[in-house]
Amino acid sequence: MNPETEFREGLDELAAHYKEILKLLGEDPEREGLQKTPMRVAKAMQVLTRGYTQDARKVLTDALFAEKYDQMVIVKDIDFFSMCEHHMLPFYGKAHVAYIPNGHITGLSKIARVVDIFSHRLQVQERLTHQIMECINETLKPQGVMVVVEAKHMCMQMRGVEKQNSITTTSAYSGVFEAMKVREEFMSLLRGESKRI
Repeated sequence: MNPETEFREGLDELAAHYKEILKLLGEDPEREGLQKTPMRVAKAMQVLTRGYTQDARKVLTDALFAEKYDQMVIVKDIDFFSMCEHHMLPFYGKAHVAYIPNGHITGLSKIARVVDIFSHRLQVQERLTHQIMECINETLKPQGVMVVVEAKHMCMQMRGVEKQNSITTTSAYSGVFEAMKVREEFMSLLRGESKRI
């Protein structure tokens, strides 16, 4: 789906619901500034939830290559934006993914695409972290996978406790990353303790 030109079924119905929401909020959806807002929001929501129509496993298998490399592969600082399923407000941050191949590797950009697909759904950070790890683990069948996600949540910044500087960190791991030594190596590489390029 090209988010600029292609939209899913139900777009008009979604826009009609947003028009009713505007009324319930006390606004006049017929005033000049709001006349196109319901459709704009409907389109935006379809873009922000496009992950429901995408297959992350297929993304990985479309670029699967036999390779004997058996050391850690890390793709870090993957920017993402998602929507909290509790308040439908954004949360955003960076994902860091590592895996140790077991006979097969995938294109590096495909790791970022997996993050993109799962983040473009209504989410909680904990599930997002686990889904990324599980998808890579089940599809590539590596020796192990580890995912760390760091994010700021607008539901904490704009409402409720209103803590603008809080960051939430979650992790999920499998296989050889069950060993503390391997996890520590990954975390030291994230902190930049290895030689920089």
